[in-house]
Amino acid sequence: MRIRIFVGVCVVALSSMTFAQNKVSGTAHCNKPDVQQKVDISDHTGHMLTLTQAKCTWTKPLDVDGVQSKDGEDSGVSDVYGMAGTGHGYYIDTMANGDKSFVKWQGKQSADGAAEGTWKYVGGTGKFKTLKGSGTYKGKAEQDGSVTFDVEGEYTLGK
Repeated sequence: MRIRIFVGVCVVALSSMTFAQNKVSGTAHCNKPDVQQKVDISDHTGHMLTLTQAKCTWTKPLDVDGVQSKDGEDSGVSDVYGMAGTGHGYYIDTMANGDKSFVKWQGKQSADGAAEGTWKYVGGTGKFKTLKGSGTYKGKAEQDGSVTFDVEGEYTLGK
């Protein structure tokens, strides 16, 4: 009997958590990095580690619990061979109400400038202090060094 009650409670809890997931999607444009450092690695021609930081704006804002994303700052490190590589970093998103959401990302970039990866919310300030969620992104580098990203995923806000 106790097991049935426990299973019933778990089913109710899980179903309420499923309904708490909210979809999110948008498009961000990140300028050519303001900060761009590189260290050449002498094991292979074209191998380097990079550190970059760029300002971004949302051309199609995310809507997180009724508040739109406005702009932000992307900081990342990459391990690059030629024009392709892998990277990880953080995006600090400033929302229309002034609160911030914190995103951790990781991904890869191909030699043709296409980028893709995963991201997850790791908190924020104000209304977004308990923000959690995750998703994917795809991007394309432009000739001027900027990148446009399409972002989609899901989020929840704790109480």
